[in-house]
Amino acid sequence: MDYVDGFVAAVPTANREIYRQHAEKAAAVFKEHGALSLVECWGDDVPEGKLTSFPMAVQRQPDETVVFSWITWPSKQVRDEGMKKVMEDPRLQPDTNPMPFDGKRLIYGGFQMIVNA
Repeated sequence: MDYVDGFVAAVPTANREIYRQHAEKAAAVFKEHGALSLVECWGDDVPEGKLTSFPMAVQRQPDETVVFSWITWPSKQVRDEGMKKVMEDPRLQPDTNPMPFDGKRLIYGGFQMIVNA
């Protein structure tokens, strides 16, 4: 596992089950296009910060929960090729699998793994 995509989002708490279903559909597509795994975590103990925090970073509203997710890939090359295919896949287009959260507040990035203990 050389490469990881990480995500933090604010999801309406009422959409937990819709989000879980959305993530399960997406996981199958990501894995079909080369991802090794996809992990979705629903916030349980995510404190507000004074200077920085997950809630502040995604501008979480009182009726939202912070979600932390990651996708593992065998390499950045596989990720780049796979992500392009995922973005073009009709199963993940907004009209067939709409995001149950405000995508404008999604934080994401790609990371080279340096420790995997």
